[in-house]
Amino acid sequence: MTLRSSLEAARLSGPKREADGGFFWEFRFRADDPTFAGHFPGRPILPGVFQLELARAAAEWTLHCPLAVREVGRAKFTRPILPEEVIRLDLKLSENGSAVQVRASFSVAGQAAGETFLTLCRNA
Repeated sequence: MTLRSSLEAARLSGPKREADGGFFWEFRFRADDPTFAGHFPGRPILPGVFQLELARAAAEWTLHCPLAVREVGRAKFTRPILPEEVIRLDLKLSENGSAVQVRASFSVAGQAAGETFLTLCRNA
């Protein structure tokens, strides 16, 4: 299983537009997903890099074009995300030419789990 196929398998819903112009998505990684292998034995948690990739992939799916990470402006992980938990990803996008600014907030059952600011660029 690839990173991309793990993300697609975890996707429950989205994009759904919000009144403020943002979007939200829902994901759930199964306990047997290879994402958790070795991270950490006996207490699996979703790796932070997967949260960053969730934000990038959701932006790509929302805008229907390939996007690459140019910069991670901020990444803060405030709560571990466990297997089988439903993750809500709130996404705000701002486009400026070929650059896309992304603000992504992660939550589980209403509890903040993380936040990231990414600058993405359209792949030519």
